[in-house]
Amino acid sequence: MKYNPNEIEAKWQKFWKENQTFKTDNISDKPKYYVLDMFPYPSGAGLHVGHPLGYIASDIFARYKRQRGFNVLHPQGYDSFGLPAEQYAIQTGQHPAITTEENISRYREQLDRIGFSFDWSREVRTSNADYYKHTQWIFTQLFDAWYNKESNQAEKIETLVALFEQSGNANVQAVSDEGINLFTADQWNQFSVEEKELMLLKYRMTYLAETEVNWCPALGTVLANDEIKDGLSERGGHPVVRKKMKQWSMRISAYAERLLQGLESIDWTESIKESQRNWIGKSVGASVVFNLKESDDTIEVFTTRPDTIFGVSFMTLAPEHDLVLKITTDEQRAAVEEYIEATAKRSERDRMADVKTISGVFTGAYAEHPFTKEAIEIWIGDYVLAGYGTGAVMAVPAGDTRDYAFANHFDIAIKNIFNQDISEEAYAEKDGFVLENSDFLNGMNCKEATKKAIEELEAIGQGKGKVNYRLRDAVFSRQRYWGEPFPVYYVDGLPKMIEQKHLPILLPEVEKYLPTEDGQPPLGNAAVWAWDTVNNCVVENSLIDGKTVFPLELNTMPGWAGSSWYWMRYMDPQNTEAFASKEALNYWQNVDLYIGGSEHATGHLLYSRFWNKFLKDLNYAPTEEPFQKLINQGMILGTSAFVYRIEGTNTFVSKDMITDQKVQKLYAYVGLVNSSSELDMEGFKAWRPDYATAEFVLNANGKYVVGHEVEKMSKSYYNVVNPDDICEEYGADTLRLYEMFLGPLEQAKPWNTAGISGVAGFLKKLWKLYADDNGVVVVDEEPTKDMYKSLHKTIKKVIEDIENFSFNTSVSQFMICVNELSQQKCNHRAILEPLAIVVSPYAPHIAEELWSMLGHKESIADAEFPEFKQEYLVESSKEYPVSFNGKMRFKIELPLDLTEEQIKEIVLADERTQAQLQGREPKKVIIVPGKIINLVG
Repeated sequence: MKYNPNEIEAKWQKFWKENQTFKTDNISDKPKYYVLDMFPYPSGAGLHVGHPLGYIASDIFARYKRQRGFNVLHPQGYDSFGLPAEQYAIQTGQHPAITTEENISRYREQLDRIGFSFDWSREVRTSNADYYKHTQWIFTQLFDAWYNKESNQAEKIETLVALFEQSGNANVQAVSDEGINLFTADQWNQFSVEEKELMLLKYRMTYLAETEVNWCPALGTVLANDEIKDGLSERGGHPVVRKKMKQWSMRISAYAERLLQGLESIDWTESIKESQRNWIGKSVGASVVFNLKESDDTIEVFTTRPDTIFGVSFMTLAPEHDLVLKITTDEQRAAVEEYIEATAKRSERDRMADVKTISGVFTGAYAEHPFTKEAIEIWIGDYVLAGYGTGAVMAVPAGDTRDYAFANHFDIAIKNIFNQDISEEAYAEKDGFVLENSDFLNGMNCKEATKKAIEELEAIGQGKGKVNYRLRDAVFSRQRYWGEPFPVYYVDGLPKMIEQKHLPILLPEVEKYLPTEDGQPPLGNAAVWAWDTVNNCVVENSLIDGKTVFPLELNTMPGWAGSSWYWMRYMDPQNTEAFASKEALNYWQNVDLYIGGSEHATGHLLYSRFWNKFLKDLNYAPTEEPFQKLINQGMILGTSAFVYRIEGTNTFVSKDMITDQKVQKLYAYVGLVNSSSELDMEGFKAWRPDYATAEFVLNANGKYVVGHEVEKMSKSYYNVVNPDDICEEYGADTLRLYEMFLGPLEQAKPWNTAGISGVAGFLKKLWKLYADDNGVVVVDEEPTKDMYKSLHKTIKKVIEDIENFSFNTSVSQFMICVNELSQQKCNHRAILEPLAIVVSPYAPHIAEELWSMLGHKESIADAEFPEFKQEYLVESSKEYPVSFNGKMRFKIELPLDLTEEQIKEIVLADERTQAQLQGREPKKVIIVPGKIINLVG
């Protein structure tokens, strides 16, 4: 009876599917536990061995919790809208829905083969209409809401309208657009319907606005900051520029403080919390208004150092600032416009990160100091961002390193306002100084001067104390096809929401997935795509009556729309009336354990927390935070292989033969390299057409040796290892154990296929405890104390490891335990039954088979996890070293409960003691129970 992993794994995967072993009910007497993996995007490349790492960890935990008596929700689905499928559609003409379905089928096949305990009855796909109808509905709720600063939560827009009707907007405490004109209740009631709608757009949680966006012409869409690297799109490497577009945006900034405070109530790593804090970027300081010379315009700046107001030497505006072209003089216009054009080609991230380059242009305009009335030069510089603060800074070179460098570079005078030397560098500290050359602030420290400066600014009406956040409202429009359509139509240019009962608004069919010739988004390629307000339906590809039909929104929602609430849909995925029932939401509450990559440290996690808090405000979600505990798994790195081609030739030099030739270092497919780093040269020539005529300079052994580097596992690096290949050769249980064995879950670690054979050998050794060539060998005899000790050491260790997510050390303990039990010739049911359960979260297929061999009909997934019993680890005896005059002569095993007199009596009677003493009486017998025995004399 041999261990055949492929046969066993196929058998139990079929069993789990047919019996719906992991199907979870929303009603249970058991305590609930919700384990979730971050939403995967199903790419055409399928999974490589790095992808399942977090899934295996979450699966171990979910299986363990189920065996510990919890009702476990462990679902899976697909974030199936997105750019990659659309780009493929553009290249091939194939509908994104077709490639998405193919990719999902491939993912599902791979996931099933690894043996995950997902409740597939709850599968969701963001691109399915029965899912995105609820995403559309949530959008309408955001549109019909505003943020009340007094109640510190979002409220229905009707409550804001009621306030306007009663008392206008003068005393309304709302998160809204800047610069809204005040109106009375009478004025509001006299507004036309259109005027009221325009005003409410300035308050709604989602709104239309001219926004600076990252525009990628090649992809034909707006990109988020985290989708751009070095000024290029992460997808495809295309240039990205900054431009203004009318976009849907969401007031995530309204939740900035709550997003900050909420971090204190959740169990996340400090590094992820710090990433969120930095992204939110809370600053306490003052808003200062500078009047312009020879103009009625003003420039508002936010500063955290109002105490340095008298050190302002110049001002810098973001190149995109609305006032730049208005205030620029004719003499400076050409230089300013050239600088603006160059800046548009750089991403905000690049501009923030580049602290070495100093660049800027003088506008020719001047501002007026609020106290001294001195003229202050106004410059533009790309280190100032239009979307952060007000897009303007008051530059104080004496107290800011970047301003100091800027002033020196452009020969701008630096005024020292500190009793400190600034001849070599700025004094950027907030203490250790008193102010000078600062008028009424002279002699004060930072804290005193800050308070006084704000008081005086407020007294002259040119400033006030303020808390600022780096977090900006989120652009919510994408100019692409493969995304959620907005439930929005336009009447005379004003947006209207389509009622819930008419959702979903389905994606129309289009012939081309690129923007239209006149620059409209791809949905503009639908011959007609409009909303019929009489029949309440979408009209496409037909003649329409312009009196009753209005255009629909042509943009689609961004990739993060569907992933910002999906964990709640898993709670009740078949619900057609609501995104989830109150009963399901109240039962599951939120996610207890969330596992995924650290690349989502800001974007996805911030957006998800924002939507969750919003839905909580409107009593649709039961908790403030969606993810109670978060773990970021580390990356499994690939070992890339490199060949070295002599420049200008197709000749490749073995790594150990490179001398002074100029060579190109090129990636080679790792599958063409053996464990000795030798290249399969014929395979290499057949791999790619351009290498078919390759020639090789070999080493003294007639071999071509490649170079290696450990780096990210990527298809483009040709270092990807397919989990299917590992499962085929060694089995899924081996893959699962090996991925855990590689190292701590949260650390990056290199993949080395050579190490997997040891894990495969362990499983064979485990099997042999239960069966030999003739069948099951398990007996019902009472185990020895040592057998119990080996088992309970393992139970204790595995419980501790799983609870602490230290899965790698559990695998080591399994190996130790199996080695000990093999030496003890253990084939006892009382040991092997609980051992199978303990192993099962890690290696579920072999555990199911062993459990079945032991006579059980039900799945091991439903077995109770064994209880650790301390008494089996308590030593009942001790092997004492027996010394004579300090030299150890022999050892003796004695019970630990003996008294000193009893130990002395037994040792003196031992024949080995008699031999040492040769008839003499010892002068002294020193006994420390449980430790030593020493005879003197």
